[in-house]
Order: sequence, then structure tokens, then C-alpha cells
Amino acid sequence: MSISTNDIKPGMALALPEGLFSIVEYQHVKPGKGHAFVRTKLKNLDSAAVIEKTFLADEKVALARIEKKEMQFLYRDGDDFVFMDTKSYEQIHVGPVEMGTAAPYMTEGDTAVVHSHESRIVNVELPASVVLEVVATEPGVKGDRVSGATKPATLVTGKVVQVPLFVDVGDRVKVDTRTGDYLTRVQ
Repeated sequence: MSISTNDIKPGMALALPEGLFSIVEYQHVKPGKGHAFVRTKLKNLDSAAVIEKTFLADEKVALARIEKKEMQFLYRDGDDFVFMDTKSYEQIHVGPVEMGTAAPYMTEGDTAVVHSHESRIVNVELPASVVLEVVATEPGVKGDRVSGATKPATLVTGKVVQVPLFVDVGDRVKVDTRTGDYLTRVQ
């Protein structure tokens, strides 16, 4: 199915000769002289590389149909992550490349949205933030509640994030999955 570059929006997927891409952002430009064009930032769904590409206004591009399915993460099998469709109980293996940046935030039982194109997994989408337990960090310092100082903390998944000094082992913290930043301690 083709779509005009005038109708593209962030989040859509395009099947270009270079591969499968998701639109990160776009800008429709109409210069004073010459033809209008569309400037885009595209994320390659295979390599996660972001490229910039310019199209003529009203140029036809191939729209890729991405199927999105909410699935539950069951366990790790070597390097693969095993997910289960909660409706059909079908299990699939997702490799580390397809997991992308989601891998360091997944714990058993979590749900994620698995994106596929023509039965091939292309991406795993997490919520904007997740709550994870701190398994290792330096002891908290009494009275250090307001200062902006931080320390490294290892989460249950192995991900290391910078947290305030008052966070201790056993605390549960909310982490932004897009940036990897500490958001807050959860009671």
C-alpha cells in the first residue's frame, strides 16, 4: 500500500528500498522558490540506526503494516527472550537485536507490545517507565535527602542507573525506559 509523503505521521512504518523504517519526525518545507519537500528522521527497525531522508512533496512511498500485540515476558532462553501471547498462549522467541533498548528493563511477568512485520519481530515497545528493585548500591547516608548528589545503583535486571544518595538496596525505583533516568522511589 502506498501513501503520499504529505500524509505521513510519526510512528508510521515505511518499506523503503534501504529497509524497514519507522518515522521519528517529519517537517513539511515549502521554500520561496522551488518545489516543496518533506524532511524526515527515520529509525531503521532492523539496526535501530536513525537516518535523515528528504522526499519530494506528494511523493508516493510504501507503507508497511506493523502488527502490534501485547505479550507477557516469561523467561530468558540463552540470549533470547521468550514472550507469550496472553490470548492464544502462543510462545515466541525474540532475539537481542529485536529487543533493542527494552532488554535491560524486562523482568519475568512484565508485559510489552511486540511489533511484527510479515511474521518477523521488528521491535519491542515498553511503557514509558517501569518499577525495578535495587539489588546493589552503596549504603545511604543519613541526612542526605535534598542534595543533588547521585550514586550508581544496580537494578534486578543488571541495568545500572544513577540514583539519589538516600536510595538503598531493596528499594523499588521508577526508571524512564526511554532515557534510562531515575524518576522516583516507589513505596
